[in-house]
Amino acid sequence: MNEEKKIPVHVAMIMDGNGRWARERGEERIRGHVEGVESVRACTEAAVEAGVRYLSLFAFSEENWNRPEPEVLFLMEMMVKSISNELPVLMKNRVRFVVLGNRARLGDSLNSAIDECMEQTRENDRMTLIIFLSYSGKWDILQAAKRLAVELSENPDRMESIMSMEVGDFDGYLVTSGIPDPDLIVRTSGEKRISNYMLWQSAYSEFFFTDTLWPDFRKEQFMAALDDYAKRDRRYGKVK
Repeated sequence: MNEEKKIPVHVAMIMDGNGRWARERGEERIRGHVEGVESVRACTEAAVEAGVRYLSLFAFSEENWNRPEPEVLFLMEMMVKSISNELPVLMKNRVRFVVLGNRARLGDSLNSAIDECMEQTRENDRMTLIIFLSYSGKWDILQAAKRLAVELSENPDRMESIMSMEVGDFDGYLVTSGIPDPDLIVRTSGEKRISNYMLWQSAYSEFFFTDTLWPDFRKEQFMAALDDYAKRDRRYGKVK
């Protein structure tokens, strides 16, 4: 955390409420997703302006594959278009774009768009925007355990070093390796749960819950979350 300005280094967002936003207006769920893209843009720009170094957005969970097929197809197509449309803005604001999750489940067109945007923005150094797609915290921990198992099977002599691993060593096997744990996790729509998002990484995160639905969550609401965070006294289990 930036102690001088009390700005979190890493803010993670659980973007919830698109469907309810649309339903309240008598529209199809997809209309809420479309409007939610505007909130992504607004929060990204607000985070850059505030000096946040990492902004993570929980865009699509492993469990979201269970949604109606037409909605899933629409979301995948919308992501392809959004990535292409937002690339100039990312470049202008020097934002690096990263996608984390089980990308093997994503379609070729989406993976191609992701790869292109990640390559184009990889030298940007003002902020890193992380989109979690086809991700869940349990899946992340499981894939890390599998990587460890494979590593041990290929290098049996590493048993002793693996058994003596520290928590920080295991961090390197998660998909977020090299990225600091989130200081602040924001969830919209009034729900108060983590929904399988960065379970390992959120051990000491601060939480901010708001009744605002994601399509209505813009710069003003983002800054309010940062203001609330600035009042927190983070102890990490210690006594101050």
